Amino acid sequence: MTQETVTKIYKIFTRLAFNITVIVLLFSIFVGLVRTILELGLIFTEATIRLGFKELVTNVLSIIILLELVRAFVDYFEHERVRAEILIEIIIAFVIREFMIYIFAGSIKGYDIALWALAVLALTVARTLAVRFRPYKKPHQD
Repeated sequence: MTQETVTKIYKIFTRLAFNITVIVLLFSIFVGLVRTILELGLIFTEATIRLGFKELVTNVLSIIILLELVRAFVDYFEHERVRAEILIEIIIAFVIREFMIYIFAGSIKGYDIALWALAVLALTVARTLAVRFRPYKKPHQD
């Protein structure tokens, strides 16, 4: 087998794996949206409004994380690389989701809030740097 053949096989399997992953993620987003809509009644039926909103916020932020993951996969197909700013945006969404869960659970104190805020600030600075200092793309040489 030549190097070209191996590379073509690799690209075919990579595209297949990424396509299957995107389909699974899209299906998960659809299921998440349907469940979130169906669980809107929890806002009225839970013992406290806070518990109903906790479920709603957790579900919506989870869907946002899945949307960001799909965007990362689609971006990989467009640019044939994963951009750092997209990965950092996914991490920021995940950190904010976890922060909101802790807030609704009522198990977060002043010092913890400062640490979470510092984490979000550090990730935001990292994303800004990733956008500002993108890698130089060399022109194609034939």
